[in-house]
Amino acid sequence: MNLQKYRHAQLSELTNDIGVYALCDLDQVPIYVGQSVDGIRARVRRHLTSARSDVIANRQLDVWEVAFVWAWPMPNAQKERITRVEFHLANEFHRMKPLMGTIPPRPILPPRLPRKQEVRVLPLEEIEKRKDSLLRLPRQAMQFNNLFSHILEVKDNQVLRAALNAHFDRLQTYYRTFMDAPQQSPETDS
Repeated sequence: MNLQKYRHAQLSELTNDIGVYALCDLDQVPIYVGQSVDGIRARVRRHLTSARSDVIANRQLDVWEVAFVWAWPMPNAQKERITRVEFHLANEFHRMKPLMGTIPPRPILPPRLPRKQEVRVLPLEEIEKRKDSLLRLPRQAMQFNNLFSHILEVKDNQVLRAALNAHFDRLQTYYRTFMDAPQQSPETDS
């Protein structure tokens, strides 16, 4: 199956209204929250193709992990309302598991949330394959290393260091999953 074609077809189901979105990993855990005032579908496509996306360019987000997109369409909403919803969701999700990107201040009052849309951007069999710790742990270690190198060689700031911390948290989770899995027996020549 061509994963790019699958992702493209699935994203065509995603709203292109303005609003807030979350990129979620293979376990349906949000890893990035953003807003779009020019259309959610168009913005998410830019993230997933690395075209003009700071969170990708700065090595904060590994597109390989993105399997779900959640969207809160807000047609006709003022930017201020969209921002309040984004800030609220970013804080709620970050409280559960560290997010990539800047974590904004929490709004004083929680906003009324629009109805959420969910789109799966990877086939189920691909998601299950990628969850295998023999694939996921080395991939996460590589992502951690890439971000760390980027910080050392290109740019060092609090946002990138927070993303490094979030990747370390994920790396520890995948490491524990690997260590708790039954040992694989090496093949022996007899």
